[in-house]
Amino acid sequence: MTDTHQPLLKPLSKPTRIGRALAPWLRRLVLWVFALWCLFPIYWLITMSLKRQVDAISRTPSFIFQPIWDNYLAVLASGEVWGYFQSSAIIALCTTALSLLLGTPTAYVIARYRFRGNADFGFWVLSTRMTPPVAMLIPFFVFYVQTGLFDTYLGLVLAHVAFVISIVVWLMKGFFEDLPTELEEAAFMDGATRFQAFRQICLPVALPGIAAVAILAFLFSWNEFLFSLVLADRIQPVPVGLYNFVGYQQIRWGELSASAVVMLVPVLLFVFVFQRQLVRGLTLGAIK
Repeated sequence: MTDTHQPLLKPLSKPTRIGRALAPWLRRLVLWVFALWCLFPIYWLITMSLKRQVDAISRTPSFIFQPIWDNYLAVLASGEVWGYFQSSAIIALCTTALSLLLGTPTAYVIARYRFRGNADFGFWVLSTRMTPPVAMLIPFFVFYVQTGLFDTYLGLVLAHVAFVISIVVWLMKGFFEDLPTELEEAAFMDGATRFQAFRQICLPVALPGIAAVAILAFLFSWNEFLFSLVLADRIQPVPVGLYNFVGYQQIRWGELSASAVVMLVPVLLFVFVFQRQLVRGLTLGAIK
């Protein structure tokens, strides 16, 4: 008597030779399409900076046009642009330094110590990033006006630290949790204190993670617009400076795009120079 029962699940067929040959090309095609999707806004920004005002506001997009350099000459000849650079550089660098100074030890304590409310405290730090920035503007504005921090570099740095430090703490917490505790235990056996183990063992090992977090903190502070617009008047960082090209009756698209390109160059150079540290830091602990 033959068994007429058929298996409920059929074995998966092995990929054919043609499928194996096409798979790498398909992945490359998807990556190229995604890269073009990401780079198209930058391409469009550069082309807008090289157009005349009549071409920039035309309803029909023009991909072939006579490029001009008048927009760049007008932007570079203006002293206001360099003032925007100076303000953004001061605020972003100070924000990054203060966020690392406060956030790195905090992340180490959360990662290594087990105390009551440890998980709740870590979630509370992360939840500060979930709060809409608009909801914090009025308290910040009232407090800054009453304390004299309005329109000061210190006030803007503290405001930027308020929303950047949560990213620093949460990412550094993951880096410290990935570090083996045997390194610190060996230091304790040699008579080192907890602070000495943190300063001499953990910090040098976690330098790639610290570099990656520093880059992200710098970029977040450099691109911040809302706090810089409301909490300052004379001090105008890069995002607020770009907003000045938006007038009541018209938008100077050429000068706006040229300014955006000029102000984008330092950020791209910064990321390009430190891309190895950024990739190494973000992948720290991914492979064990």
